[in-house]
Order: sequence, then structure tokens, then C-alpha cells
Amino acid sequence: MKVLLDTHTLLWLVSKPTNVDANALAVLADPETSVWVSSASAWEIATKTRLGRLDGAALLAAWSEVTTDMGSTDLDITSADAILAGRLSWEHRDPFDRVLVAQALRRNLTLATRDVKIIEAAIVPTLNA
Repeated sequence: MKVLLDTHTLLWLVSKPTNVDANALAVLADPETSVWVSSASAWEIATKTRLGRLDGAALLAAWSEVTTDMGSTDLDITSADAILAGRLSWEHRDPFDRVLVAQALRRNLTLATRDVKIIEAAIVPTLNA
């Protein structure tokens, strides 16, 4: 399975893994699962940290080490991702979620999330995190 982490899933894995569903943890720990982390998550964490809505400075400072230790693969945002995110017929305004969904769609990834708007939209396969 190929899994893209939603930002909140990444944050939970780093700071409080007990918040992540046990089944999702098992899937993510499976050696056959490839885990992806989007640059959209770094952007979202940096933005929320700047705005004072998240204490993410330490995570951002150690981003490369954290993602390497997780065994994840970085996923850059391409112009094709951005175009698809903007064109999605989905009434969800969060640009970070739109990019994550577009990236998952374009690469046939399952999105590990608990975001009800993403799950209910059923645009991409999800793993209940």
C-alpha cells in the first residue's frame, strides 16, 4: 500500500502516536507500506506556527531527520498538483487539504486522515487515522 499522511496524522505520529487508530498504525508500520509526506504539510505547519496556532518550530527545524526516521518519502508539490487542486469539483476551501487530495489522486495514494470533509467527499481512498 502507498499512503500519504494528512498533516494531522503526521503531527500525531511525531508527538502522540496513541491518537492514531491502531489499524492505521499497523498499516503504516508494515514494511510493504510506502509512506509519503507532502511538502504541503511542511507549508501548513509553518503557516500555523507563524500564526501562533501550532507549536511546530522544533518539528520544522528537524524536518529532514523526522521524515527520514519515519522512513517516509518527501512529496513535492508540482504545478500539475496545484492545477488539479484548484480544479477539483469539491466545495472545500482549505488549500492544504486540496493539495493533499490532488497529490493522492495523481499518484494513486491512499490518504491517512481523520478529516471528515475528505472522507465524505470520497475523492480518494482513505485510511482512517
